[in-house]
Amino acid sequence: MLTNKLFHGCGIRLPFLHVRHRTNIARDNKNRKLSNENKTIHDRHLANITVTSFHSQTAIEQLALKPSTRLSPLTMMYIGKTQDNGHLLRSAQYLHKDLPIRFAHRINDFQNLPFVVACNPLLLELHERFIKTFHTLHSFPQINTLEQEKIYTQLLQNTFNSSNDTLSLLAEGFREAKRHIKQEMLVRSFLDRALTSRLAIKMLIEHHIELRKDKPNYIGAICMSFSPKELIESSTRYVQKLCRSTYGMTPNVKIDGHVDSSFPYIITPLSYIVPEMLKNAFRATIEHHKNSNNDLPNVNVTIAVNDDELLLRIRDHGEGMSKSILEKMFNYHFSSNNTLNDSSMISDTDFDDYSYDQFIIRNHNRISGYGFGVPTSRAYCEYLNGSLVYETNLGIGTDVYIRLGLLTSEKRIVRL
Repeated sequence: MLTNKLFHGCGIRLPFLHVRHRTNIARDNKNRKLSNENKTIHDRHLANITVTSFHSQTAIEQLALKPSTRLSPLTMMYIGKTQDNGHLLRSAQYLHKDLPIRFAHRINDFQNLPFVVACNPLLLELHERFIKTFHTLHSFPQINTLEQEKIYTQLLQNTFNSSNDTLSLLAEGFREAKRHIKQEMLVRSFLDRALTSRLAIKMLIEHHIELRKDKPNYIGAICMSFSPKELIESSTRYVQKLCRSTYGMTPNVKIDGHVDSSFPYIITPLSYIVPEMLKNAFRATIEHHKNSNNDLPNVNVTIAVNDDELLLRIRDHGEGMSKSILEKMFNYHFSSNNTLNDSSMISDTDFDDYSYDQFIIRNHNRISGYGFGVPTSRAYCEYLNGSLVYETNLGIGTDVYIRLGLLTSEKRIVRL
């Protein structure tokens, strides 16, 4: 963590953090061709880099001005695998060029936060981590052989593993800094970019790592016969378990529509969105009917698939929402749960380690209350050429419509 004293006025752009290597590698090693003996040093960079002071970083500034190359998963799917493993080399070369640009964009966003917000310790921790990651990836030599690709893949795995708590740090950091924020749209814009960029980076890294495996019915991270019904069922089991722990009861889920549909898809984003929407539907149902002598009504999920999109409608029979609550649903840190301001517990749904849902809540599971699930799901849907829409009737219940473009669509092209 930074220990040097900062002398900047509110609104002044933060300079870049200076990075020092705790190794004997000279500062200009990026410009030298690494020998076979020291190539593996890159596998340990995340542990060996520490941020010690503020300093201008030309490489970050330059790459922050470049656009990233957003690949179509359809292209990723058609490239497939080759017998000579040339696909691994091409994938690594793409990531080697593109990932530093994406991290430079995120660092630039941190630089442009209001000073008092950017100095929050948790957000500073993330800022530092992104800079470490940037230098780790940017300093890796050109990848020309499969042996270099293998070392680079291990570096990507380390990067993947080190980002597990990014969402919780963002959530708690902005909660702590919220009283200093005057412009809600500034926060929304920053978090939308940060979260969707994180999603894309994780999917791209995951895809490359999975390309090295022979997993039936998969090309990298792309499931060639993804079943929405199976994802809904697995998400339901998890949320039911959480509800029983929280309330001692749980509604059932009835699935209808195109229940036998399957198509190529990357499961990761839906593995976040579906459990989040089910959590809200379950809680609304239980809190509206928990004092009734009747059984809890079902939560209904309808699947509809056409040539261009997947539509999931999640319908609950809770109390519904007033217009004033509905207008705030997509605001980060808004929650209809009255425990929102309890800072001792955090609700963070994530999708790391290939499980569809994890909660990192300081050793406690909760069904709701931190106000990130809905806006994050909305950002993910929009990034994937879709939408998240709420329709509610006070006293009757709420319908949530999740729309996502299909990877095979020619009209609604999805890019990562």
